[in-house]
Amino acid sequence: MIELQGISKSFKVAKRSPGIGQAFKALFAREHTIVHALRDVSFSIGEGEIVGYIGPNGAGKSTSIKVMSGILVPDEGSCRIMGHTPWRDRTEYVRSIGVVFGQRSQLWWDVPVLDSFELLKDIYRIREADYRSNLAMLTETLDLEPILQVPVRQLSLGQRMRCEIAASLLHGPRILFLDEPTIGLDAVSKLAVRKFIRTLNEEKGVTVILTTHDMSDIEALAGRILMIGKGTLLYDGTIEKLRSRFGTERKITVDHEPSEKAPEVPGATLLSWTGERTVLSVDTERNRMADVLSRLTGQIELIDVSVEAKPVDEMIVELYREHRI
Repeated sequence: MIELQGISKSFKVAKRSPGIGQAFKALFAREHTIVHALRDVSFSIGEGEIVGYIGPNGAGKSTSIKVMSGILVPDEGSCRIMGHTPWRDRTEYVRSIGVVFGQRSQLWWDVPVLDSFELLKDIYRIREADYRSNLAMLTETLDLEPILQVPVRQLSLGQRMRCEIAASLLHGPRILFLDEPTIGLDAVSKLAVRKFIRTLNEEKGVTVILTTHDMSDIEALAGRILMIGKGTLLYDGTIEKLRSRFGTERKITVDHEPSEKAPEVPGATLLSWTGERTVLSVDTERNRMADVLSRLTGQIELIDVSVEAKPVDEMIVELYREHRI
């Protein structure tokens, strides 16, 4: 459904040293530097996938989304999405995609939400029956009824983001690009947005490309991760594959009857001990969890045990370090 081959994009950025003298000099002889936002990026995405597109600030995520949505033209490479080249077939192509930029709005600030939806209906030339059907579904699923008549400027961030997502889906797109869709949202709003995205994918088969710094969004939604750094694609795989490389460590927290000394467990590293609580680290690639717990039971009387996997955030950081980002 989506195929990028050898996409590269550079920007020429004005360069100037601080100071009045340098500012005056720049009026006559401005210096520039070239920033390589994307370098030979290639990947393909199948229909119905939810893909997490991640990377540090300035890695090239938003530039990639803008190329795929037809906003930017790359310097080199090809991009075919649903049979279209986005920047060449833009009028026809945008009928099949929805785009949400977390810090950019497609709603009119001073008019009620419903008026913005009506304007978008005319822009996309949505048939009346389709518009009414989609609006009813989105209003119910995203709980928009109480805020449809409220001007956008009076909405909270969570309410506005729900409206932004609805606006991007009124025309029934087959692909949804989400750039930081949960930025600044509270926990309740985040869960609501995640649930809706998952439902949309499962019931409508909409392909979703999600860029975010919130790894909990990625873990909750994405079956696959693309990681970009310094404009280059560094990783393409599942979270499970990532865990097999960086997530074999498990943290065991044990509450137990008071003991006079910390347990000594072969195959486990003691992280902390307070007399009634012991925290251990175990590499499950080298040691079986059952064996470690059995050795613990032989030394202390267990009350409660919890086992935690390494957070996705930490695995991503290790991946960054591996590539020296």
